[in-house]
Amino acid sequence: MSSYIVNDENKDGIDRRGFLKCMAWAGTGVLWMMQGGVLKSFGMSQLVDKGTGKLKEGLKIPAHDFSFVQISDSHIGFNKEANPDVTATLQAAIDKINAMPVRPEFTIHTGDLSHLSKASEFDTLDQMLKSAKTGKIHYVPGEHDVLNDDGQQFLERYGKGSKGKGWYSFDSHGVHFIALVNVVNLKAGGLGQLGSDQLEWLQKDVKGLKDSTPVVVFAHIPLWNVYPQWGWGTDDGAQALSNFKRFGSVTVLNGHIHQIVQKVEGNITFHTAMSTAFPQPMPGMAAGPGPMKVPANQLKSLLGITDVNYMEHNHTLAVTDTPLLMAAATSGAQKEQMNNNGSAGDNMVSIDNFSFNPQALTVAAGTTVSWVNHDDVPHTVTAVDKSFKSKALDTNDKYTHTFEKAGVYEYYCSVHPRMTGKVIVK
Repeated sequence: MSSYIVNDENKDGIDRRGFLKCMAWAGTGVLWMMQGGVLKSFGMSQLVDKGTGKLKEGLKIPAHDFSFVQISDSHIGFNKEANPDVTATLQAAIDKINAMPVRPEFTIHTGDLSHLSKASEFDTLDQMLKSAKTGKIHYVPGEHDVLNDDGQQFLERYGKGSKGKGWYSFDSHGVHFIALVNVVNLKAGGLGQLGSDQLEWLQKDVKGLKDSTPVVVFAHIPLWNVYPQWGWGTDDGAQALSNFKRFGSVTVLNGHIHQIVQKVEGNITFHTAMSTAFPQPMPGMAAGPGPMKVPANQLKSLLGITDVNYMEHNHTLAVTDTPLLMAAATSGAQKEQMNNNGSAGDNMVSIDNFSFNPQALTVAAGTTVSWVNHDDVPHTVTAVDKSFKSKALDTNDKYTHTFEKAGVYEYYCSVHPRMTGKVIVK
């Protein structure tokens, strides 16, 4: 695989200019097929020849009732070292979708279309996905799609006909699909949140369905607690999932964590998708989540797309997955994450590795405190009592606030609410 590292200027196994050569064939989506009552997923790079861009010679797509594609976490606008050209890797996903001999019925995008919720980022994504040879594209927002405006721009673009903050359902080939939103109104120290209005709607939505109806639920943040320490879960997810106990087969598709994790619990199969943009470390294998720099020859095991095919059989539904290439759980690349951030100074809070440092800062009344984001992803500084709030801070952005009165001011990141801090004013 060393032939793919053309220019190793930093002697770290990363080819800065040859990076996209490897990324282009890494596989950036998943094809889902319903076949014999089993919902099977195939990484696109398992199906498409990296040299010709066409279906691998001698490979035949199994018989199925219908198929759809899942892509996730495109992060259009991200340009840091983990992937300096996320449009190229999204295009790789589109090329693989278009190489399928049978056109998928539709595409599901499980959130984080954009990186900073900018109109230009959404415009780029829209233009690129116009070339995807599938039917309608169904979206749910990620936390990066609802920065600064509580998701209003996302709703205007992609939420027509949806309820509340963008939840909805539809039916296809006898399968009931439910799109949920768990990235708005997040609470300090909490996880993803659906909220009472959405839970009430969900209960009504499934009430008239037969027990034999296959159900597919999709949302951005996992509905089960993959790793709560990093915010990878949903506070009221169990309440939502309780609505599906009577069904014979339920599949839950998520994004957010940029890697494949599967779990089967009773009648419910959970599946998280890889990102089309950059990998994140395995749970607990780094100081925190976030974009991960890896050697080029490991990228194919850390990026992927999902493709689904369906064939009705005894009215059952299940999921299996065959990833592109499973990386070793103890891979050194999973244990390391770039961290060249500076330390916090007086009256300065450094945002680093998804944490505020120092977590508690004591100052005198009248002091101006500054926060600087050293992470590769945006964060906010949001007071629990709503007395101050920053805009979304990109890498190296700075926010200041002057504390005039004595008191304890607790705050958190509204994008990643497990990040909390406080300023003690004397």
